[in-house]
Amino acid sequence: MQIIKPGINIDFLGKRYYAFALSAICIIIGMVALAVNGGLNLGVDFSGGYAIQIKLPSAHDISEIREAVTPINLHEGDIQTIGGKDTAEYTIRVGQSENINADTLNEDLLRVLTAKFGEGSTIESLDMVGPKVGKDLRNKALAAIFYSILLISVYISGRFEQKWTMSIIMAVCFIIVVLIGISFGASMTWLILIAFITTLVFCWVLRLRYAMSAILSLIHDTLIVTGAFAITNKEITLTVVAAILTLIGYSLNDTIVTFDRIREHLRNIPGKKDLAEIANRSVNETLSRTILTSGTVFAVIVALFYLGGVVIHDFAFAMLIGTITGVYSTIFVAAPFLLLWKDNPVKTGKKG
Repeated sequence: MQIIKPGINIDFLGKRYYAFALSAICIIIGMVALAVNGGLNLGVDFSGGYAIQIKLPSAHDISEIREAVTPINLHEGDIQTIGGKDTAEYTIRVGQSENINADTLNEDLLRVLTAKFGEGSTIESLDMVGPKVGKDLRNKALAAIFYSILLISVYISGRFEQKWTMSIIMAVCFIIVVLIGISFGASMTWLILIAFITTLVFCWVLRLRYAMSAILSLIHDTLIVTGAFAITNKEITLTVVAAILTLIGYSLNDTIVTFDRIREHLRNIPGKKDLAEIANRSVNETLSRTILTSGTVFAVIVALFYLGGVVIHDFAFAMLIGTITGVYSTIFVAAPFLLLWKDNPVKTGKKG
């Protein structure tokens, strides 16, 4: 099935500088929002605190629940309805506080709920995440994103440039350095940032054209999604990290299809090869497939966003932004960055 006519020739790469400018503006806006907000709004999973789920005999307004839990200092937390507006189940997420008595919180909460809403009020779950556990989860989330992108660079280099040994050695060295840094108590955030920058420098020096283009594309997608959360001040939770890792996979899949088409044309077109023309032609030829596959994912995510309820809302929001960004980056980021080395012909590698 094709929704784009065969032979279409839109000059995507000719507009790449406008696209780069748009990406830069979006990322800068996200970073400014991040600075204004004093960082990301980390959820209980990463900052530590209490995640509570309660069930009442009947539905009530959030303000009534907030008023009920004020005596036990839970009123400053994030209180949300689970499911539709007529549901009687709610979540309460609140950070660590000296004013909250963890030892008697379960009994105190049940007491104030029963006093306000009557018998039948229950606490479905009450989980506490300590600050150390939250920090460990935060570091593991950063490491998961870094390792996934790093190993993707190994796969891309091996598949498209036949540089398996070089890329594996590079990846192992970076992983060892990060692990050593962690063992000496270095900040995971700075370690990952330095490792990313160094990886890009190595890719540039070693002429790992495909790997660097893919990494920049994935970092671009991650920054856009993170910026969207900074602008909206939504919580970053484990489900959001799962969404980001999922988006990395989706975006990479689109990028690989385009790279495969570029490699095929470089192998089959005789004579002098114009990489810009070949890359643009490949993007046009895979455009129908990109729109169809991403469109079906987008339709499901829209349904999740509007019908999935509060619990899955942030996950769906990340997927919604990321799906759009992934299509954009495949066309306007990954393919154009292959043209950075104009003086160096692309190594096509073996078919596979």
